[in-house]
Amino acid sequence: MVEVALLLAVALLVCGVLASFVPLAPGALLSLAGIYGYWWATGYSEPGTVFLVVATFVGLGTLALDYLASALSTRAGGASWKTTAIAAVVGLALLPFTGPVGAVVGVALAVFALEFKSTGDLEGSLRTAWYTLLGILLSKGLQVLLTGTLLVGFLFVVW
Repeated sequence: MVEVALLLAVALLVCGVLASFVPLAPGALLSLAGIYGYWWATGYSEPGTVFLVVATFVGLGTLALDYLASALSTRAGGASWKTTAIAAVVGLALLPFTGPVGAVVGVALAVFALEFKSTGDLEGSLRTAWYTLLGILLSKGLQVLLTGTLLVGFLFVVW
């Protein structure tokens, strides 16, 4: 039973890392599901309380990063909340049809178009779209790093 639980936990952790590449996919939650599932299967003895607490904070922080990074980077670039909200909806709408790359590009293009329409400032609109794109890509990189850290940490603690 424990061997099956370990294989399932590792599979969920690997899926968590892979899901971190996809906008709004719950990679951190998959990772936490693997860790907590294994903890439950071992009678709450492994991977240990300290690791569980640290992993929970890392996982929830990663989840928050996923949902907040693009909005924060868009705002940091100078976009309005309205532009930020519309761009998020555009990204969600494009995701099933264009995949992660199309959704990210769509968000950046939406930010550019909305900001240019609103301000007429080509350079400022490009800068805002660039901040958005950079923020999303950095967020994805951090999410992959953090979910990968959960995977490696789990393997280190369990083996």
